Amino acid sequence: MYVCLCKGVTCSAIRSAVSEQGVGSLRELSRNLGVATQCGKCAHSARQVLNEALGACTATNGCGTSNEAAA
Repeated sequence: MYVCLCKGVTCSAIRSAVSEQGVGSLRELSRNLGVATQCGKCAHSARQVLNEALGACTATNGCGTSNEAAA
């Protein structure tokens, strides 16, 4: 499902950014994928998908690390 129509970002792209690139915050997600950088309407949904992906990483210990995730 598309989360950000302006930048064409999907839920799976967000999950991949978390698991493969270690993205741990909406700020990092915005830098990496452009989410919430244009109209901003997707910020809430993007944060929700991000938090779910981070929760899945915590449960499985299978995701990369991020400097901002610890902050």
